[in-house]
Amino acid sequence: MSEIKVNKISPRTACGTTTLGDSGDTFTIPAGVTITNSGTAAGFGATGAVSWDTTAKTTGFTAVDGVGYFVNTTAGAISVTLPLSPAAGAVIGVSDYANIFATNNLTLLRNGSNIGGVAADSTLVVNGAAVTLVYVDVTKGWIVTDSGLQSDASELKLYVTATGGTPTTSPCGDYKIHTFTGPGTFTVCSVGNASGSNTVEYIVVAGGAGGGKNQGGGGGAGGLRDNFPSTVCGGLSVTATGFPIIVGAGGPADPGNSAPGVNGSVSTFSSITSTGGGGGGWDCAGGNAGGSGGGAGTVQTGGAGNTPSTPCTQGTAGGTSTHPNGAGGGGGKGAVGGAGSSDTAGSGGIGKNFPALIAGSSGTSGPAPGQYFAGGGGGSAHAPGGTHGSGGSGGGGQGGGTSNPGSTAAGIINTGGGGGGNGNNDSSAGAGGSGIVIIRYKFQN
Repeated sequence: MSEIKVNKISPRTACGTTTLGDSGDTFTIPAGVTITNSGTAAGFGATGAVSWDTTAKTTGFTAVDGVGYFVNTTAGAISVTLPLSPAAGAVIGVSDYANIFATNNLTLLRNGSNIGGVAADSTLVVNGAAVTLVYVDVTKGWIVTDSGLQSDASELKLYVTATGGTPTTSPCGDYKIHTFTGPGTFTVCSVGNASGSNTVEYIVVAGGAGGGKNQGGGGGAGGLRDNFPSTVCGGLSVTATGFPIIVGAGGPADPGNSAPGVNGSVSTFSSITSTGGGGGGWDCAGGNAGGSGGGAGTVQTGGAGNTPSTPCTQGTAGGTSTHPNGAGGGGGKGAVGGAGSSDTAGSGGIGKNFPALIAGSSGTSGPAPGQYFAGGGGGSAHAPGGTHGSGGSGGGGQGGGTSNPGSTAAGIINTGGGGGGNGNNDSSAGAGGSGIVIIRYKFQN
């Protein structure tokens, strides 16, 4: 085998062309040989490919044509400056070394060139993102080529994923709903990102209160706090952890002879706590304060609602009573309890309706089904033949009367509805309905 050793091969004429071999020939590059290209490679089928630098970058730097970089943003956000005045075919690559771009972003500084046809820097906000960019021309500048879509560099959509409770898909199909009718844990497995979803919506309903006994007022509904819809109220940010859920019990049915109803218990999720409803008053006492206040016993004052105070009112006051024969209705999330008057008791205040939340009825003592929660209990009528108060839509129980004490109804479970008041000591007042916690988030688009 012959061998030629020279330091440089040049064409005979300036800027000419030098040809190596003829068609069909093979040139072998032995192992260990390094070929360095400082010019433009054409016809090799390698345009758009990079050689990856396997030493992770932890601070800002200027990228070099032909090199891919693993970027570690664990210590904080990093900016990568793209090559200045690149030639057509220039290529760089970046990859999320620590899978943390969503928390600590990587920004590509355009350095005078467009990115995807836009004169703006591009920020990678998706965990695990890896992109290759090729410089094409002045108009488009750097274009992402690993998928052919510029949106892959900044708009990949990731969604919240979670477990716990009873998960269902909402009627519109793009939301997951987790319903807790008892204690449990809402476990967030991944938090998603702003392009998909990274917040949740919630309804937290406390336990409704029991009604009063003997000329008793209706029990107040459990406090209801929510951020539906989040486009108006703002979503609640979550982290990848488990959130304990408490679902409040309703106040018991029989507080004893001639006694006010017992308040409901709190429900909680994350930083949100809703207060139990206030017990209904009786002949000698007004209603208790609570998430929604209890209705007044005869010729008494209804209990205050939204107690303790929350930024968005969690409930309303119980109804007053102006006559010995008609007690007030318990307050609801959506309306104050009705006032009691001569031979006519006040109705429970209406709850809040969520028509697009769950298909079917969520529990109501009224004739019309709907997505109501936290209705107040009806007051009692003391005189024979008097009109008892109806329960508020949202699980409120109707009140009883002296002539029909058995008509007293409990609040419906898992609605936070208040129990109905009773007209005498011969039968129990209505128990409050237990609360509920519902969490919703977008899981697809």
